[in-house]
Amino acid sequence: MPEGPSIVILKEAISHFKGKKILAASGYAKIDLSKLKNKKITAIKSWGKHLLICFNTFTIRIHLLLFGTYLINNRKPANPTLRLTFTNDELNFYTCSVIIIDQPLNEVYDWEIDLLSDQWNAEKVLKQLKKIPDMLACDALLNQDIFAGSGNIIKNEVLFRTHIHPLSKVGKLPLKKKKELVQEARQYSFDFLEWKKTSVLKQHWLAHTRKTCPRCHIAFNKEYLGTTRRRSFFCNNCQFLYE
Repeated sequence: MPEGPSIVILKEAISHFKGKKILAASGYAKIDLSKLKNKKITAIKSWGKHLLICFNTFTIRIHLLLFGTYLINNRKPANPTLRLTFTNDELNFYTCSVIIIDQPLNEVYDWEIDLLSDQWNAEKVLKQLKKIPDMLACDALLNQDIFAGSGNIIKNEVLFRTHIHPLSKVGKLPLKKKKELVQEARQYSFDFLEWKKTSVLKQHWLAHTRKTCPRCHIAFNKEYLGTTRRRSFFCNNCQFLYE
């Protein structure tokens, strides 16, 4: 599943569609496609793992889910979930979720918890963590109501960098460690974005999919942990279990 930084890259890649009028909309998305015809895109935004294509009175929300992809001025042999056709351009989305949001986005989204937002608020995120003392750290970092845009890569890398065992309970983390977790989630998201843009992200992974701890030079544990049952890569020696 693409994480927040990958959606920011998508947003930037299609930013030139802002101000363009849609001549036709097609695909198997369960929305009123006729609503898009002759509408001009007013803005292209992102929130967490959501791409937001904005118009005067509504917004298209695209979530790429686990296997979603997109192509600009190119097509796959498969039918698209959504195809937007412009005068000299075409935008195709495949295997994704598409809905229409009729409310103002500020009523739908909290920009202060989006890890890559200019409005991100560390204190607010910290307060959110204090409300979930029994949640495991591995689940907290995947909770989009706290760390919007975080995914499994960010989870594994942040926990390793902060020396926190994924099965630690949030409420047992010292305040200093909670603050470190929040700040590192923000910082790593920007590192992810920079490395992804230059195609070197995997080269910088210290924990995710790795077999050996670079600090202790012993085997990493690989387990499917928490309520999310997502893959966790961690070191039992240098990542402390707060319980």
